[in-house]
Amino acid sequence: MSIVIKGLRKRFEDREVLKGIDFVFEPGKINMIIGASGSGKSVMLKCIVGIYAPDEGEVLYDGQNFFDADYRAIKEIRSNIGMLFQGSALFDSMNVEENVAFPLRMFTKMKPAEIRDRVDFCLQRVNLTGVNKLFASQLSGGMKKRVGIARAIAMNPRYLFVDEPNSGLDPLTSSVIDKLIQEITKEYNMTTVVVSHDMNSVMNIGDKIMFLYQGQKAWEGKNTDILKTHNPALEEFIFVSDLIKRSDEP
Repeated sequence: MSIVIKGLRKRFEDREVLKGIDFVFEPGKINMIIGASGSGKSVMLKCIVGIYAPDEGEVLYDGQNFFDADYRAIKEIRSNIGMLFQGSALFDSMNVEENVAFPLRMFTKMKPAEIRDRVDFCLQRVNLTGVNKLFASQLSGGMKKRVGIARAIAMNPRYLFVDEPNSGLDPLTSSVIDKLIQEITKEYNMTTVVVSHDMNSVMNIGDKIMFLYQGQKAWEGKNTDILKTHNPALEEFIFVSDLIKRSDEP
């Protein structure tokens, strides 16, 4: 269940966004990609899940290079991926139950009763009951995130990708979402990859951290070591993140 990237490079016209990055994402752990805006975090995530093809390098799922795989192998990898997008990406025209059921209807042969049971289980797992018939416009930001997580785990994935899970959330709700991601990662023994700029999340749930700076991996390690680093770029990122956090406090 490991994900390994080797020599990952991605260029858009004359700008090289990713500059030869190597990293091992550990199974059963929360692996976090952090860095300032424009450092390459989202581009890396999109390369790993196959939205972008890298110009050079490999993305290995359990040793299988995603970009050299045949159709059947790619389909198998994608069926094991769950994704929580930054804005939750719920379908406005569907209610909560239909949103969570969407991947099950698209990619499985489950019967309607089985789908309903799975949807109910996933919603209960994220502490949401009685909301099946509500629409996205009727949900708070934190509820939308939890519905997004329920949909992401509906297929019982081996890999979970999360893009800025705390964007737009207050500190208390952010803590709830962090704890839920942590619990689900351990419960399902998933390889979880989280893109974030939130140092609270890093310190609370990050097991293994990669810091990107101007398209390069500038540091990697455990969250327990991140405050001991003497990397100037990382120290500046931590300092600025702390200033932003304080300015957001009432």
